[in-house]
Amino acid sequence: MIDVNETLKSAKEKMLKGAKFLEEELARVRAGRANAAILDGVWVEAYGQRMHLNQVANVQASDARTITIRPWDRKQIKDIEKGIMDSDVGITPENNGEMVILRFPQPTEERRKELVKQCNKMGEQAKVQVRNIRADYKDKLKKAVKDGLSEDLSKDGEEQLQKIHDKIIKEIDEILATKQKEIMTV
Repeated sequence: MIDVNETLKSAKEKMLKGAKFLEEELARVRAGRANAAILDGVWVEAYGQRMHLNQVANVQASDARTITIRPWDRKQIKDIEKGIMDSDVGITPENNGEMVILRFPQPTEERRKELVKQCNKMGEQAKVQVRNIRADYKDKLKKAVKDGLSEDLSKDGEEQLQKIHDKIIKEIDEILATKQKEIMTV
């Protein structure tokens, strides 16, 4: 027989992972403001192997429109530029011999609307994932009744599961609203 509290705890953890993943993905969406998280997915060929950009250089947003990348070894500048060009960042890097500079242009209104749509799509995927987790755990609770769990405990578990679901969906909506506001702010 299953422990309802442990089952609900497990469901909550999985749902929270979905919300956290959405937050990480949205951090990579370029909202016209320089954010070092945009470069998290950039790989650089260095010392004969592929490494994350932050393993070969110091990455920082020096102002709202500029990210500077200061390699620990100046010989890596060309490799860093190549890694950025090969990634989906969409910004052409400049270099001044000491560091790589990324300058972010102000996005147009049309581009901002596209970014909001892209974020909404990501948000909807996260919500679907949370709903699927809820459905899986609801099925587990229903099957547990056949294995000897009382129907009252099962129904209470389903109600608590629904409350957890609603809370996580609300968090996802808040995350999306924050990102949309960031994107639409000129």
